[in-house]
Amino acid sequence: MHSKFKIHAPDQGLADALQHKIDQKTKPRGVLGQLEKLALQIGLIQQRLDPQFGQPHLLVFAGDHGAARAGVSAYPQDVTWQMVENFLAGGAAINVFARQNGLHLAVIDAGVAHDFGRRPGLIHAKVASGTANYLEQAAMTVEQCELAITRGAEIVRNLASNGCNIVGFGEMGIGNTAAASLMTNCLTGMPLADCVGRGTGLNDAGLARKQALLEQALTRYRSSGGGNAPLAVLAEFGGFEVAMMVGAMLAAAEAKMVLLIDGFIVSAAALTAAKLFPALTEYCVFCHWSAEPGHQAQLQALGARPLLDLGLRLGEGTGAALAFPLVQAAVGFLNEMASFESAGVADKG
Repeated sequence: MHSKFKIHAPDQGLADALQHKIDQKTKPRGVLGQLEKLALQIGLIQQRLDPQFGQPHLLVFAGDHGAARAGVSAYPQDVTWQMVENFLAGGAAINVFARQNGLHLAVIDAGVAHDFGRRPGLIHAKVASGTANYLEQAAMTVEQCELAITRGAEIVRNLASNGCNIVGFGEMGIGNTAAASLMTNCLTGMPLADCVGRGTGLNDAGLARKQALLEQALTRYRSSGGGNAPLAVLAEFGGFEVAMMVGAMLAAAEAKMVLLIDGFIVSAAALTAAKLFPALTEYCVFCHWSAEPGHQAQLQALGARPLLDLGLRLGEGTGAALAFPLVQAAVGFLNEMASFESAGVADKG
């Protein structure tokens, strides 16, 4: 699987010139805070002093989880396919934010337990109709996991060949916060109790049940000799939508795209991908702090400081879509803001 991708950190040769251009804008140095760091990052990714965005996309990967039927979510599993229908009809939050911010939205059926037929805006990449129940066995086979990664990579490579150089990631899958909690525990070492949140809105009793079920799943995995290797953890607990995002992220970094990373579930995929190729994080813009408790552990492991803190926990890529105007602003000031010299303004010397 590693041999399928070649991911290297961006060449730093342009760093001094980019930093000089940023510092010579008509402002005191550093006053645009994270936007200045973002401008530098994007310039290095694109290897340009005047970075440009082409064909910005937001990809929402959807898949079902076998464990959802055991009660790890407040919602029934059918909500996954019903929400995909909502996406396709243009009525979800991510549709609103994508339209507002000029992002091309595509929905990917990675493994939903439903037959959608051929639909505009839907990419068919289904591995199977949902994963197995990880309370009893691995969520997916090694072969299924590899297939999902390959299909995710193919989707992004196709976008790149058509001029896309920035891609946001979102997801839909009832039960996927539970899967992300288990993955986060294994990949960061954070105690499971600190990785488990209310997901789509569990009450106290539901949260306690979710915690107990996930402890059961983790005990089963550990008793069978399961370790913390990223692909093993992904196959054991992940969803097809998560595995497909891993492949998509790896292909995006390989193509030197900017990756807009959403919240808890998307960050579980990013953490997995970064465990395989640490340089991946240099292509990632972490868009928001999720209200899910395990997100803090993920961000710490990734060395990430997100742009927004709005108490979001919806998923769908909503945080990525909302952060996109800030990413555009970073490129905008780098390209359009006057320098001290061009504006005839005295620098502090």
